[in-house]
Amino acid sequence: MSISMVNVGIAVRDLEAAIAFFTDLGLTLMGRDEVSGEWADTAVGLDGNHAKIALLQTPEGDGQLELFEYIHPPAIDTEPTRPNEIGMHRVSFSVDDIEAALEVAARHGCYPLRAVATYRDLYKLTYLRGPSGILVMLAEDLRRS
Repeated sequence: MSISMVNVGIAVRDLEAAIAFFTDLGLTLMGRDEVSGEWADTAVGLDGNHAKIALLQTPEGDGQLELFEYIHPPAIDTEPTRPNEIGMHRVSFSVDDIEAALEVAARHGCYPLRAVATYRDLYKLTYLRGPSGILVMLAEDLRRS
């Protein structure tokens, strides 16, 4: 049996705001769709499942995000995930200039949880809250500088 990662799915409150945030960071919008019907109910396990979706891809083409905004059943607002909680944790991106990436994030009202840290002179990294409270890690590999 072989296995490969396809994408990471993230439910968002505002699909357009999430698309704008991730495309400004450098991802490419690959497509959009609206899904519903018996197949969607069966696959996802929600009766009356109806959502708007968007697929975004990283520049090198090996990472994808599927963002979805539920129309039905209504989205459930919960507290954003904290870094030490069990479960789906964060999405992480390698960037060539963390300060430039943070400027992009700030234009969307997204800021580091605390500050940029340096790990063993290897990486500069930080966690921030993206759209809909998504926990996003940005990391700059200092060995590439």
